[in-house]
Amino acid sequence: MIAPTVGKTLLITTFIFFSVFLALILFSPSVPFSQTPLSSAVSERAEIWSLRRIFEWRPCNWWIQGRPAALPEKSNGYIRVDCYGGLNQMRRDFCDGVGIARLLNATLVLPKFEAAAYWNESSGFEDVFDVDYFIQQMNGFVQVVKELPAELASKDPVRVDCSKRKGLFDYVENVLPLLLEHHYISFTPAMSQRRDRYPPYAKAALCQACYNALRLTEKLEKKGSELLQAIPKPFLSLHLRFEPDMVAYSQCEYSGLSAASIQAIEAARGDRKPWTGEQARLWRNRGKCPLTPNETAIILQALSIPTNTNIYLAAGDGLMELEGLTSVYANVFTKSTLLSTEDFKTMHGNTKAALDYYVSINSDSYMATYFGNMDKMVAAMRAFKGLYKTLFLSRRGFAVLTSQGLNGSSLMEALWKIHKDDFVMGVGSALPDCFCEFKL
Repeated sequence: MIAPTVGKTLLITTFIFFSVFLALILFSPSVPFSQTPLSSAVSERAEIWSLRRIFEWRPCNWWIQGRPAALPEKSNGYIRVDCYGGLNQMRRDFCDGVGIARLLNATLVLPKFEAAAYWNESSGFEDVFDVDYFIQQMNGFVQVVKELPAELASKDPVRVDCSKRKGLFDYVENVLPLLLEHHYISFTPAMSQRRDRYPPYAKAALCQACYNALRLTEKLEKKGSELLQAIPKPFLSLHLRFEPDMVAYSQCEYSGLSAASIQAIEAARGDRKPWTGEQARLWRNRGKCPLTPNETAIILQALSIPTNTNIYLAAGDGLMELEGLTSVYANVFTKSTLLSTEDFKTMHGNTKAALDYYVSINSDSYMATYFGNMDKMVAAMRAFKGLYKTLFLSRRGFAVLTSQGLNGSSLMEALWKIHKDDFVMGVGSALPDCFCEFKL
C-alpha cells in the first residue's frame, strides 16, 4: 500500500513543478526565446495624454485680473501696423504693434494686411477679424479708430523702418520723435521684440489684443464651427509641415522621396542648396529639418497614440509624402475633404489658415511638427482656454536618436522619454510674454 501512495505523490509533485515552470515561461515579462514585438512594447505604454503634468501655463494674474492703466488724455499721433506673410505671422506682428502703440501713447489705426500672390492672398484685416469686437475689447488698453481725422485721411503714413528696433528705448528714442513730427506713421515691428522691457501697461495691451480681442468674423466663425462639427470626435489636430517650399528653405535632404516630391522641392529651391556631408548631419541634429509624414507617424506610435485616432490635418496646400502618415493612421481629415468644393475655391490663404487655427484651438488635442507662428499662437490660445493636451514633436530629438543608430523598440522608448519629459514639464505650451508657469 505504501509504494502506490509514494508513486502517486511523486506524480502529483512532478505535475505541479512542470505547471509552475510552464507558467513562468508563458507569463514572464521577458521571454528569453524571442524578442518582444514592437507593437506589443508600444501598446503596453500609456498614451502620452494620460500623464500627470507638473507645470501648466496660464494667463498671468497681472494681466487677466488687473485693471489697465488709465490712457493719457492726449494721443501723440496715429500708428498703422503693416503686416506681411501668412495669417499667423501678420497676427504676431499686429499684436506687437498694439504693444508699441500703447508704449508710445499713440492711437491705433486698423492694420494693413499686405496682399501677397505667394500666399494666394488678397483679404484684409476686416475680412478675417471682427473689427467692432476688437475695438470694444481694447477699450481702456489702447485707443483704436476705424477712420482717421479729415486732415490726415487723404495722406499716406510716413513709413518708419523698425527692422532693428528691439525694445522700449529704441522706440521711445527713435520712433516717438517721428510720430510727434508727422502725426501719422506706419511700420512693421522687428522680428525679435524685447517685450520683457515694456512697462506693464504696454504688455497688457499686447496680451489683451492677442488673446482676448482678436476674434474671427461671424462668417468665418460659422464656417469654422461647421468644419469642427464635421470632424469625428474625439480628434487630434496635427500641424504638419512638409511642403516643397518648407523643405527647400530648410536646406535639408531626404532619402526615399518620390520623384514628384523631389521635382517639387527642386523647383522651390532657387539659390538655396542643401547642406551635404558633416554639415548636413550637424544641421539635422540641431533640429532644423522638417519631420516627414512617416517620421511623424513613428513618433505618434512611440507616444502610444492609437492608430485609429481621428486626425485633422492642419496644413497648407502641397503637402508631400502624406501616405507615410495615412498608411499607419488611416482616419485623416482635411479642409478639402470636409468642405464643399465651392467653399474651398472661394477661400484665400488667410481664411483657410483661420479655419485651421479655429479647429486647432478647439481640438481635443494638438500636436505640431514645427514651432512656427501658428504653433505658438495655437498653444497659447489653448492654454488660455485651459486645454493642455498640447505637444510639440521634437525634430532635434528624432534626428539625434536616429543618427545614433537607434531603431525599433529602442528608438520608440527613447522618443517616449523625450516627449514625456516635455509634456509633464509643460515645455513649449505657451509664450512667456502673457503667461505664467503654475506648479500643480
